[in-house]
Amino acid sequence: MTSASVTTGRQSTRAGDKQRRRAARRERLRVTIRSVGEGFITMGVVVLLFCTYQLFWTNVSADKKTNQVIAQVEQSFTVPTVPGTAPVQPVKIQDGQGYGLMYIPRLGSDWVKPLVEGASLANLKKGITHYKGNAQPGEIGNFAAAGHRATNGEPFRNLDRMQPGDRVYVQTAREWVIYEVDRTLITKPNATWVLLPVPGRAGQSPTQALMTLTTCNPRWASYQRLIIFGHLVQKYPRELGAPKEIRAIA
Repeated sequence: MTSASVTTGRQSTRAGDKQRRRAARRERLRVTIRSVGEGFITMGVVVLLFCTYQLFWTNVSADKKTNQVIAQVEQSFTVPTVPGTAPVQPVKIQDGQGYGLMYIPRLGSDWVKPLVEGASLANLKKGITHYKGNAQPGEIGNFAAAGHRATNGEPFRNLDRMQPGDRVYVQTAREWVIYEVDRTLITKPNATWVLLPVPGRAGQSPTQALMTLTTCNPRWASYQRLIIFGHLVQKYPRELGAPKEIRAIA
């Protein structure tokens, strides 16, 4: 075999090796692209399922819990008592216990949610939650409550529509309590001064019955808080009947 033939054979072998390496690289690249594409598709499906869960199923679950708590609260209002006396509200309300109903006509002609003790994430799925340690409805001090604005039943979805003069009605075992909205404020999440007995005035003893409602702002974020301030305008025994403004649903 001549040296020219050997050289030609070597060149053919090298050319074949290059082609095989190129083919192998193309195959690896194709597999990588396919894997990345499948990963993005899987990620998209997961995100879609999560969004569906957040936007739909958490509301379905929360609405079910809310309706159950409303039924429990309404049943507690009918517990027999001594004739001529109003039901006695428990001395100590337990965490997670529904013990009142809140009505806000501005949020809907049929808007009614249970008032639950303790502003925890678990309790927020049941309805409107009362901040422990704050005044109870109708008491001197700051009756402060929180609710979700998005997902988990989103009871305060439209709380940004509240206007000065709007009424908030709270029904407890003993009485009807009516608050009037004074103003709306946007704050940072750490603005805990809104929950003080006299909001913004640390150490000052309250002389009025006030109301503070809190929720996230904007609706689909949590880097701000939407605050509604109000004051008590009236309270009277529950046995006298619901206020005429909400008599159709109370």
